[in-house]
Amino acid sequence: QVQLVESGGGLVQAGGSLTLSCAASGRTFSTNAMGWFRQTPGKEREFVATISWDGGTIFNVGSVKGRFTISRDNAKNTVYLQMNSLKPEDTAVYYCAARRAGGPATTAPAYYYWGQGTQVTVSS
Repeated sequence: QVQLVESGGGLVQAGGSLTLSCAASGRTFSTNAMGWFRQTPGKEREFVATISWDGGTIFNVGSVKGRFTISRDNAKNTVYLQMNSLKPEDTAVYYCAARRAGGPATTAPAYYYWGQGTQVTVSS
């Protein structure tokens, strides 16, 4: 059974930092592009960042550029999202996702595997 399990969410003050982790089990994702998305109530899931299988290609949504960094450790089958200078508008449930094939992608339908999400709340 393939699983993606996010961790590292929580409550943080504005300006603070959090690091989200996404651990994969059931199969290796070392050859798959991975991504992070976020969602707030009543809104569509929003792309945050994506990374190629070798970490060589990375895209971030404009609102997080310079603040969030996506990375991966294929030996650990884990993807990370380092979030710095957090703002209240970053509050959301953050989801990890993996593609079955193809390179980095910025749209949710391009991803096949999804985690259950982890809540990030940034207080002002």
